[in-house]
Amino acid sequence: MQELRTRIESLAAQTADTLDRKEAESVFQEFLEALNSGTIRSASRNADGTWTAHAWVKQGILLGFRLGEMRDFSNPPFSFFDKHTYPTKPLSLENGVRVVPGGSTIRSGAYVAPGVVCMPPMYINVGAYVDEGTMVDSHALVGSCAQIGKRVHLSAAAQIGGVLEPVGAVPVIIEDDVFVGGGCGVYEGCIVRARAVLASGVILTGSMRVYDLVNERVLSRTENGPLEIPEGAVVVPGSRAVSSAFAKEHGISLYAPMIVKYRDERTDAATTLESALR
Repeated sequence: MQELRTRIESLAAQTADTLDRKEAESVFQEFLEALNSGTIRSASRNADGTWTAHAWVKQGILLGFRLGEMRDFSNPPFSFFDKHTYPTKPLSLENGVRVVPGGSTIRSGAYVAPGVVCMPPMYINVGAYVDEGTMVDSHALVGSCAQIGKRVHLSAAAQIGGVLEPVGAVPVIIEDDVFVGGGCGVYEGCIVRARAVLASGVILTGSMRVYDLVNERVLSRTENGPLEIPEGAVVVPGSRAVSSAFAKEHGISLYAPMIVKYRDERTDAATTLESALR
């Protein structure tokens, strides 16, 4: 892939006046095929558990938008107009992906592994990576370049944010066996470690603090890294009091996600969450 990377970086650096469109479109098609097959991805997990964003992959995706021209992909009665470089993902029965009818779309340039189930309507954007056995439920979004692990459950209306720029930013990471409850939102490069459970309505952004009631600590983004939810943590929506005189007078509190327990090996996500919310 080093040759492809070199060519993408060279093309991305060229201006509109100097870009060789014929060469660029040829390279981009090779790049798109590699994304669709999962050969390349926008971020990967290192041996020590850290995640690295691959800026050149995001540059290649952005190159596709530069090259794209508006086309009519409509299939009456449904209207569909988009860049010709990013049609819907080509899938067949051999891909082993279950796409239930009813308005779902997977954009070309997303990798969706065998055994993934897509319930309508849901959307998976370019650069996303969705691994084996994951369920993407109704009204769920997997944003651009988001990385979703194996056997993840993205419940109805879960929103996994995307990121293309800045190209060096780590996207949202949801590791293996995570349960994301209905109506959750995970944004701004947060990392949710393996086997964690997010109760319905939990919102996580890069600037938030998460209160770990089990270990009596506060988790937040560091200077060199994103907000991380620890492995096996069970996170629920909570609140914390605002200390100003005005806030006290009016009984004001702020939303605050809280870790109320950690999963053990004997309990599945649903059982653990039910116990934590009692």
